[in-house]
Amino acid sequence: MSLRFSAIQKLSNQPETKVEASARITEIFGSNVFTQKTAREFLSDEAYKSLVGSIKTSQKIDRAMANQIASGIRGWAEAKGVTHFTHWFQPLTGTTAEKHDSFFTIKSDGTPIEQFEGDALVQQEPDASSFPSGGLRATFEARGYTAWDPSSPAFIMEIRNGKTLCIPTIFVSYTGESLDYKAPLLKALEALNKAAVDVCNYFDKNVTKVTATLGWEQEYFVVDEALFNARPDLLMTGRTVYGHSSAKNQQLEDHYFGSIPERLYGYMRDFEIESYKLGIPLRTRHNEVAPAQFECAPIFEEVSIAVDHNSLLMDVMDRVARRHNLRVLLHEKPFAGINGSGKHNNWSMATDTGVNLLAPGKTPKTNLMFLTFFVNTIKAVHDYADVLRASIASAPNDHRLGANEAPPAIISVFIGQYLSKVLQDVKERVSEKMDETDESMLKIDIHKSIPELLMDNTDRNRTSPFAFTGNKFEFRAVGSSANCANPMTVLNTIMAQTLKNFKKDVDALIEKGEKKEIAIMHTIRQYIVDSEKVLFEGDGYSAAWEKEAEKRKLANVKTTPLALDAMVSKKAKDLFEKNNIYTHSELEARHEIELEKYIKKVQIESRIMGELATSHVLPAAIRYQNLLTNNVNGLKEAGLKETAFANQKQILEKISEHINTVSDLVEKMIEARKICNTMSDTRTKAIAYQSQVKDAFFDEIRYHVDKLELLVDDREWYLPKYRELLFLR
Repeated sequence: MSLRFSAIQKLSNQPETKVEASARITEIFGSNVFTQKTAREFLSDEAYKSLVGSIKTSQKIDRAMANQIASGIRGWAEAKGVTHFTHWFQPLTGTTAEKHDSFFTIKSDGTPIEQFEGDALVQQEPDASSFPSGGLRATFEARGYTAWDPSSPAFIMEIRNGKTLCIPTIFVSYTGESLDYKAPLLKALEALNKAAVDVCNYFDKNVTKVTATLGWEQEYFVVDEALFNARPDLLMTGRTVYGHSSAKNQQLEDHYFGSIPERLYGYMRDFEIESYKLGIPLRTRHNEVAPAQFECAPIFEEVSIAVDHNSLLMDVMDRVARRHNLRVLLHEKPFAGINGSGKHNNWSMATDTGVNLLAPGKTPKTNLMFLTFFVNTIKAVHDYADVLRASIASAPNDHRLGANEAPPAIISVFIGQYLSKVLQDVKERVSEKMDETDESMLKIDIHKSIPELLMDNTDRNRTSPFAFTGNKFEFRAVGSSANCANPMTVLNTIMAQTLKNFKKDVDALIEKGEKKEIAIMHTIRQYIVDSEKVLFEGDGYSAAWEKEAEKRKLANVKTTPLALDAMVSKKAKDLFEKNNIYTHSELEARHEIELEKYIKKVQIESRIMGELATSHVLPAAIRYQNLLTNNVNGLKEAGLKETAFANQKQILEKISEHINTVSDLVEKMIEARKICNTMSDTRTKAIAYQSQVKDAFFDEIRYHVDKLELLVDDREWYLPKYRELLFLR
């Protein structure tokens, strides 16, 4: 029996996985996190104040105080049965990393003791040679350091019967270059804080800190583990490189928000419980549009914590799925012909005085502050659309962007009918001559029109990659498997730079004698004029929008190798250097790493396509071809007229044609890959893999394989079909 039919048979005998009994979320939330409340219990007053001060003001903790904090954390962890600790970080591989060490050590006299000192808390030295560095360091000199990030609390990871203390860290090279996603993000958040506070002080001198907030929405697919194991392409790449659409997919629109299947409900409850213990504030669960597709989303958090929690959640989801004999698919496009998965990044900014800077206010002053940050966001996206596009570029996301269920590769901003009118009013009513009459514009009462604004939000534009949704912007183009840190680093950096420019422009007008409010209004007006071409309210999927975007000179870069060019443009280098986020060499290194990642992913997909065609598809097709041949020959020998087996011959001819075409194309694809592999320049090689391997062969080979799936006897077909992967649970 083939793996496919064995997997189907196992489904009906699937044992139920036990899930912890339901409890109030508040009773377990954060129970495995070294929260400030926990720190108060396990640390001295001095150590507690030092830790809290570091969290709030980013001040460094000296080594002596680190010893006290480490001792307190160990006491808490050991009370929970922890035996090992690790520095938990997010290298440029796209996954998380950890190296476990035990608290156990032996003193010089041979006495065994449990120990966790400040040095082990603050810094470790994992070998960096096997992590991507983009040429920053040679292998023989690739020392790296993980350094504690106190702003993200330590947590305990429970895996089976073992418990490990995880210390969130950044990861840098021996010479200080960042080798992870987290270090640049922290720098970008600090840059935004400084720039935003300066602008906030035009309106409220009491604002001393601005925090960027993030609420991600994680989409994912879940399939049975046995069926997953019978699909080598899913195992190797996270997506199905072959597979004909089933008769039913998502066309009835019956899965979206439907009742959650019982087995999946148990899985969701299980990973939610694990998440709550880790302090991940999950709030929402539901069926998504495509069959076997689901979504979860948390309450908004500070960006750095939200990024950590999303990276942690993806690990938890994968591990818990295996416990239920399921597999979670985080790939952006696991199945052709149905919706792929994204990770919408809902982003906003909040002051330490309790104001959401992207929420309309109740007074002219707060309205003007909202309008300032709202327009500056649009201007930032307009000015740095190419860099923003590069931040979400990847081989998996190329399959999804613009595929009629996800935003297109054209970066545009949707703000809704009402706010479009507000911006138009500002643009038209502020006179060219700066005088007191412009103060009338300060009386725009956006708050009174909130019901109309909310109506716009309910019918928000799902085809827009960057949409305003009431009190936040939703960056919808981020891929489901991506680390949120990358787009968040870019978004916060471009916002910081735009706000710095805004303050400079406003101050210049004030120095010329203009009143502050008038100077702000005129600068806002100019920013609206400068960036209005990025605003689009229509259907982002339409061909008409592509033509219109071209007229507006908005870039439409559909492939990752070309989209990544923006990372190393002079504009990008100036942007990141001015804001102390990346050096030029760090940007070049990341560009190299992303190109290499693209090459390897396409290369792996190409290899698995060839392997499956040769060892799964063609043998099945040839066996059925032989059966048909024997049938036709037998009927001939029986003396039947040719019309009696004309249909069999027709099917036989079709199968033979598809077999020959698949075989020829696979050989040509292998040769094309060999040519690409001789190329030394990484960018040239990536473009070649995209154009000469992926675009030249993937779709055509798939077309013929999928036709064979329809023609070959179902009993002969090894690979689980879409109807089984998507509907059998």
